[in-house]
Amino acid sequence: MSVGIGIYPGTFDPITNGHLDIVRRSLRLVDHLIVGVAVSDGKSPMFPIEDRVRMAQREVAALDLPPGKIAEVRPFDNLLMNFALECGAKFIIRGLRAVSDFEYEFQMCGMNVRLNSDIETVFLMASERNQFISSRFVKEVGRLGGDVREFVPSQVETELLQRFREGMGK
Repeated sequence: MSVGIGIYPGTFDPITNGHLDIVRRSLRLVDHLIVGVAVSDGKSPMFPIEDRVRMAQREVAALDLPPGKIAEVRPFDNLLMNFALECGAKFIIRGLRAVSDFEYEFQMCGMNVRLNSDIETVFLMASERNQFISSRFVKEVGRLGGDVREFVPSQVETELLQRFREGMGK
């Protein structure tokens, strides 16, 4: 039984098939999912926030959602727990790919609980097919001329490769 609003936050630089798998699976748990695209200037993203939001909106809109479920994309540039309150969310959805993700996520979850104990964090393990996909690796493989088609939607691949051709993906 699903209830309420959940937020799936990240930089989505760029959005990958692994991210989209978590979006689909999150909608088994919540009725309304907000994909929160963090500005994250400190991470020096390859794509500006406007492009990351646009790509995420396009790819999320292309998903075949279960009846009655809502998925939307919104940018945010404040504390995640404040964003969650603004959205009326009761859940934060986080994807875990490997044990190495767990320590960071565990610490972040602990901090978030201290900030607002009314919002639960839910961890979803990456599906076997997507366990090793990360935006960072996708950018590295693409930058070095590798084939990223298996890891990102086709339009994201096109935009990623265009950035490299323009010399903007260094």
